[in-house]
Amino acid sequence: MLRALCDRWWCLLLRGLTAVAAGVVALAYPGLTAYVLAVLIGISALVDGAMCVVVGFRPAAGSKPWWEMVALGLVGVGFGLAAVAWPGIFLATLIVLVGIWAVARGVLEIAVAVRLRKLIDDEWLLAVSGALSLAFGILLLSKPIEGIVVIGLLIGLFLLAGGLAATALALRLRAVRKRLSET
Repeated sequence: MLRALCDRWWCLLLRGLTAVAAGVVALAYPGLTAYVLAVLIGISALVDGAMCVVVGFRPAAGSKPWWEMVALGLVGVGFGLAAVAWPGIFLATLIVLVGIWAVARGVLEIAVAVRLRKLIDDEWLLAVSGALSLAFGILLLSKPIEGIVVIGLLIGLFLLAGGLAATALALRLRAVRKRLSET
């Protein structure tokens, strides 16, 4: 297995360099990256929904249509069309929902920490976690567009780090291949 991997080190190198290039582009254009992600999610939901409709209308021989599956498919198609047609609204809605969740989580964590203060030591750690969640949620709710840009930046950083790791491993495998061929 090592030999096969070493003989194909260039595949991993190509994969790594592609990810590095995609990461650099995502870091240079984080808003566009998030926008493309929204469109891809929409296309995925659209295809998934369409397939559910097909499955629902094509049940086993002699069976009636599976209406729950058709309904699921129509919801997916509707969601997909909306995400493709309005990716900016899709992303802003997603950011707002995450912000609301973070605020609710933060408030509840702080409340739990207050109740735990007489029962355990270091309950303040939960309160700190709650405060961070609350601050994060408020930040997202007050700056949803910037939140979208951050998503693009995180995707870029992920691609860049993964690509650099894959490139380094590919070069290491090339060196191992040379040593294996010498023996």
